[in-house]
Amino acid sequence: MTLEEIHKQAMALAEPDRAALAAELLESLPAVLVDDDGGVAEARRRSKELADDPSMGCSWADIRSALGR
Repeated sequence: MTLEEIHKQAMALAEPDRAALAAELLESLPAVLVDDDGGVAEARRRSKELADDPSMGCSWADIRSALGR
């Protein structure tokens, strides 16, 4: 079976089944960080900044409130 055939059959699955399949496939891959655009470095910088000064952070409830939800 070719990748194209697998893709076609996977796309024919119901949404919950596709989601379950996608999750299983992602879990089967090794965790690899790719930093093509500097995003990982920026995330690490922000994480360190927050660890150094937790008062800079905000709760999920605060974020949702700011978004009007």
